[in-house]
Amino acid sequence: MSIYATSISTLDGQPNALANAAGKVTLVVNVASKCGLTPQYEQLEALQKQYAAKGFTVVGVPCNQFLGQEPGTSEEIASFCSTTYGVTFPLTEKIDVNGDARHALYSALTPVADAEGVDGDIR
Repeated sequence: MSIYATSISTLDGQPNALANAAGKVTLVVNVASKCGLTPQYEQLEALQKQYAAKGFTVVGVPCNQFLGQEPGTSEEIASFCSTTYGVTFPLTEKIDVNGDARHALYSALTPVADAEGVDGDIR
């Protein structure tokens, strides 16, 4: 099954968050509003703006499994991302990326090794 067919809602509750990304080069990124990497939103938005017209999209996937760094509600996350970083790329609902409640999207992605050759749980 393609990841684009995975059932995952947008941050505002619309179904099929990945459907619009089908056929595009897609960067799926685990994100959080209160971690040391939060400023990556700025670079991710720059990538989105630079390459969207060429068939590229970023998809941000909020998760609160790492030291509680994404505690906000969907509305709080959306507001933070848009007002602080001007995020226009799609954000999914907040999900689990590890463990027994791992979302199907990450069940499909985690068996694939990353750039360091590591697969499995998100670190």
